[in-house]
Amino acid sequence: MMGRNQTADQRATRGAVSMAVWTIVWMTTLAVATFGPSFLWDSQPVASWIAVAANFVVGVGWVVAHARYLRGLDELQRKIQVDALAVALGAGLVAGFAYAAASIAGLIADDANIALFSVLVAVVYVIAIAVGNLRYR
Repeated sequence: MMGRNQTADQRATRGAVSMAVWTIVWMTTLAVATFGPSFLWDSQPVASWIAVAANFVVGVGWVVAHARYLRGLDELQRKIQVDALAVALGAGLVAGFAYAAASIAGLIADDANIALFSVLVAVVYVIAIAVGNLRYR
């Protein structure tokens, strides 16, 4: 029985490391696609499209790595993760649509910045994981 748990732990660790690597690579390609036109190449649309395409392909890999990571978790950790994902998705959708409605109604002068909603989703996700871990101690 100990060997089985150790194998599951090793699989979970491997999944977490894989997720970390994919996240770092995805964030790097996002930074290149975002800041490349200003700092690495000067108004070259082909280079920008290549950077955006690379970011998209790596992003798909990141999603696959995340799904594998979730499948490698034990039932309780998977439940905590799925609950956190549900709360984060809900928060992002509710805030995003409320912001869009306020913008359409002329209540907000600025256009929506998608980065704000990405940060909101990430922060809510991390908080929800922490709350889930505390709840199921």
